[in-house]
Amino acid sequence: MIKVGLFGVGLDTYWAQFDGLLDNLKKYQGQIKNQIEQFGVEVIDGGMVDNPVKAREAADLFRTNDIEVLFLYISTYALSSTILPVVQKAKVPVIMLNLQPVAALDYTAFNNLKDRGKMTGVWLEHCQACSVPEFASVLNRTGIGYEIVTGYLQQAEVWTQIGEWLEAARVADALRTNRMGILGHYYGGMLDVYTDVTKQAAVFGTHFEILEMCELKKLRDEVTEHELYVKMQGFYTAFDVSNECELQEIERAARTSVALDKLVELHNLGSMAYYYEGESGNDYENIVTSVIAGNTLLTGKNIPVAGECEVKNAQAMKIMDEFGAGGSFSEFYLMDFNDDVVMLGHDGPAHFAIAEGRVKLVPLPIYHGKPGKGLSIQMTVKHGPVTLLSVVEGKDEVFLLVAEGESVAGPVLEIGNTNSRYRFSKGAKRFMDEWSKQGPAHHCAIGVGHIADNINKLGKLIGIRVVIVC
Repeated sequence: MIKVGLFGVGLDTYWAQFDGLLDNLKKYQGQIKNQIEQFGVEVIDGGMVDNPVKAREAADLFRTNDIEVLFLYISTYALSSTILPVVQKAKVPVIMLNLQPVAALDYTAFNNLKDRGKMTGVWLEHCQACSVPEFASVLNRTGIGYEIVTGYLQQAEVWTQIGEWLEAARVADALRTNRMGILGHYYGGMLDVYTDVTKQAAVFGTHFEILEMCELKKLRDEVTEHELYVKMQGFYTAFDVSNECELQEIERAARTSVALDKLVELHNLGSMAYYYEGESGNDYENIVTSVIAGNTLLTGKNIPVAGECEVKNAQAMKIMDEFGAGGSFSEFYLMDFNDDVVMLGHDGPAHFAIAEGRVKLVPLPIYHGKPGKGLSIQMTVKHGPVTLLSVVEGKDEVFLLVAEGESVAGPVLEIGNTNSRYRFSKGAKRFMDEWSKQGPAHHCAIGVGHIADNINKLGKLIGIRVVIVC
């Protein structure tokens, strides 16, 4: 469970002037705290900060508790000198909550109060917007990033936005605590796939565990007959196993799958990128040509695995998976100009949890561009809204490239690969050009639902650029 900070800001001069004002503002802040807790996070409450002394106390509280994000509730007008010490010391993303108690005052009832002192107190209870420009000005001038949520307490849109920020914060934490395994080596010559893992660790906080094929072989050699039987039964549960699959191939893939599970458990991995070839006929070639089924099971169980040692795409798959969208390993297959769609898929591990119907396990007589033969996955991503994500390592920065589209019905290539048809609002040709010009690797992760806004929030929280093509 992640920790988030919350503090309200006000001006202590008001409390003695207006009876009940502070109590009402604290009540609203309590409602906000309770609502935030409903999203499954721990709220570190800094209380009402109404002078510089309390500001420094709140700053110490937030630093001590290692919060992920800081919500600044503007309860009434407050001095910017009150908020600056808090956000400077917290050193985490700041979300200003410009939330009125109600959508609009009852002006008739308000003006009928007649007592201008009481009227001023009621106005101050509803003047959250007063401080927003002041706070923004100061944070801009001090170089501190922030976001704003504006609305009123019972507005559904407000809580949708806050929920998205909390989800993005949870994903940022998951990436920072993730351990990604790198098994084998890059596919030789795919210069777009090569990456700087130091830069990836710096941006996302990910730990990279370099794995050895000989360790996987040792684990595979130790698989028991009972473990093999259970895994084979698991294949028949998870997949629609083709009658064309030879028992020997199913056993070979199941044995490797058991070993992969153990490798992941031993190293506490949350994702993995892999590729290997090996000399023809040797043990390592035997292993690497039987990994697709096992890696697909791992991917569908929240441990995304990318082939061709595409570390950047394993990151993208992890992001999509943490957002609950899936995230299947994909590359561009071909374009259908008659139907104005782009077809994407891959011959490696897929995300079976986002398949349209049952996932098929089928034999391949040859892996295109790779050694050997074995079993592969044939599936289509669920029809409906989808999001494409690529983690791009550009000339000077790492950034996120996003597109929203639709997975649509129609003929696909039944060649023992994942394969789907995608339609984009700006058309296939324009999408293809604009996506490619951003310079991603040729792989991307595809997840269900439209979550570009969520990914954009993640980018803001971790401080990297997000490019949304459509």
